[in-house]
Amino acid sequence: MATVRDLTMAELQELVEQIVEHKLWELLGDPDEGLQLQDEVKERLKKSLARERRGARGISAATVAKKLGLEW
Repeated sequence: MATVRDLTMAELQELVEQIVEHKLWELLGDPDEGLQLQDEVKERLKKSLARERRGARGISAATVAKKLGLEW
């Protein structure tokens, strides 16, 4: 078994991130758990899935990021 002193900085950072993420999930859980989707949202999802099945393509993540001023 490796010890902390045997980890690289990148490995240590990843380990800490995983621990923090796990603890936050443990403490906060899923805020949407038990909630129902509104009918309007269900319809939008159904239409989106139908378009996808017909071969339509949505907006790329890169395009969305650019519109929001984010680096992709």
